[in-house]
Amino acid sequence: MALEITDATFEEVVLKSDKPVLVDFWAAWCGPCRMLAPTVEELNADYEGKAVVGKLDVDANQEFAAKYGVRNIPTVLIFKNGEVVDKQVGVAPKATYAEKLDALM
Repeated sequence: MALEITDATFEEVVLKSDKPVLVDFWAAWCGPCRMLAPTVEELNADYEGKAVVGKLDVDANQEFAAKYGVRNIPTVLIFKNGEVVDKQVGVAPKATYAEKLDALM
């Protein structure tokens, strides 16, 4: 299962990671977010040990969603060395996210 990221763990898990990090900003009431969830789980399995794949519930954790200007969900941000290096708003095919992660390996 994809890592549950919270405001309390964001800095440690995302910003201090030595691996690329994909963060899915989502909410339980969001239909497109539910459509994206299986893709995020597959990416988590595919990139185990190579990248961190996690989800941040924007309703329960608003600090970092606001900090990174997440206004629409789902929004996927990809971090490397604590910096946002890529962004995808809305649902995209799994290959789109995989290409973005592969480019950082």
